[in-house]
Order: sequence, then C-alpha cells, then structure tokens
Amino acid sequence: MFTGLIREVATVKSFVGSTLSIRATYKAGIGDSIAVNGACLTVVKVNPDGFAVELSPESQKLLAIENYKNEVHIEPAMKMGDRFEGHIVQGHVDTVGTIKEIKNNGNSYDVFITVEKKFIPYIVPKGSITIDGVSLTVNDVDENSFRLTIIPHTMKETLFKNYKKGSRVNVETDMFARYVAHIVKHQKSTSLSWDEVDRISANY
Repeated sequence: MFTGLIREVATVKSFVGSTLSIRATYKAGIGDSIAVNGACLTVVKVNPDGFAVELSPESQKLLAIENYKNEVHIEPAMKMGDRFEGHIVQGHVDTVGTIKEIKNNGNSYDVFITVEKKFIPYIVPKGSITIDGVSLTVNDVDENSFRLTIIPHTMKETLFKNYKKGSRVNVETDMFARYVAHIVKHQKSTSLSWDEVDRISANY
C-alpha cells in the first residue's frame, strides 16, 4: 500500500528488456515494493547508487511506458506505523490518461485529463486520484475527462513540470469508488441499505 506522496524524483539509468535500473538516494532491498510513476514494482537488484525493478510485458503494455526514462517518481510501500498522509493507493494503474490542457492561473494550475468513459464512474468530484503516483484531489468530472488543480510547489517538485498537452500519464482511480461500484453492480437489488454501507466501510 502507498500514499501517493512522492519520496523522490529519481533518475533512470537504463531500461533494457524488462529491467528498469534507477539511480536514487533511497536505499531499497531485494523484494521491496516500490511505486514507480504510480505502478507497484518489485526490486530485483540493489546497486550502490540505486536499484532495479522488473516490468512484465503486461505492465509495459498497460502503462505510459514512454515516461519511464530520464526521471521518475518513486515511493516505497508503507511500513506498519508510518504516518498516513495522502490517500490509500494500491499501485495498481487502472488506465492511461491524456492531458488535454494545462491552464496557468497565476497561483495554481488547472490540469484537464481525458480517460476512457468506462473509468469516469470511479472518479469522484472532491475525491482522490493518483496521477503517475501523485495523490491529488479531483475538482470537476465531465463525460470523459476531469480537472485537477496543482499548486506551484507540486508543479515544481514533481514531473508535472514536464507535462504538456498530449502527455500520457498513469491513472489510478479511487479504491473505494471501484469497490463500491463493483459491489453495487453485482447486487441483486438496485440499492444498498445503510447497514450494508456500514458493513462495507468497516471492512476497510
């Protein structure tokens, strides 16, 4: 489990076949789970200046793989007792979105991202979303897009500073929205009682 708070913007040394080698100050261990641009990957090698992870053909097919070069966001998995900030992130990328507009508001930036319509039900206004591993709040949701507001600090300290119209990004929708939508879809009845909602919430 992750929080969507980037530990470090690390440097890609090489990406050959299925092995992505990363230069980072974070000291990883073999078998560690690390979110790289929001995708949970396993450390397969530790180097003096960083570590290497493996991306299966399926991962390479599903992710915005063109962003796994130059610099990447990394976040190690949470440890028991860690301070919890951001939101609950699984590191399971649902889809790749495309940035359709970035608007500079002076003291913030509005970022508009399009996704396939089938993912829109899992994107909730004022809810949480993860973009390339960064925990953000959704402002507005349309038929096939949503709007985020990025503060200058986030724009400067993350890879958002490199994004432009047409850039593709990894998107992980809100876990609770996915779970509730799945449960409702497979319910025989068309609505949930408050007791059922309380039971579902208690499980998490």
